[in-house]
Amino acid sequence: MKAIQSLYYLGAVALLVGAASRMFLPEYYSYIYLSGAVVFAVSQFLLRPRHKHFMVRRLVTQQQIGALLLVAAGVMMFVLRNNEWVAVMFCGALMELYTAFRIPAEIEKHK
Repeated sequence: MKAIQSLYYLGAVALLVGAASRMFLPEYYSYIYLSGAVVFAVSQFLLRPRHKHFMVRRLVTQQQIGALLLVAAGVMMFVLRNNEWVAVMFCGALMELYTAFRIPAEIEKHK
């Protein structure tokens, strides 16, 4: 479990570095971003909290969809070569941000 959490953080850092290094490493940023997105998404699927409440399960599903959107943005970097991937990355990041605050609040509410 601890190894999966460290992979989760490593993937998140690689996501940020890949997205930010577009200006500095234009030939490598898509590889960094996609590898970080895949590690982030896989670790998020493995760290999925088991909860009996419907709202928490729905939020976890939304979080996983957000992770898949981040992976889709990485694939779009290779396929399209234009800036359409930014909109998909923004939607995925917005879903991740929303669920990052809502899941702990719902779990605390049901304790």
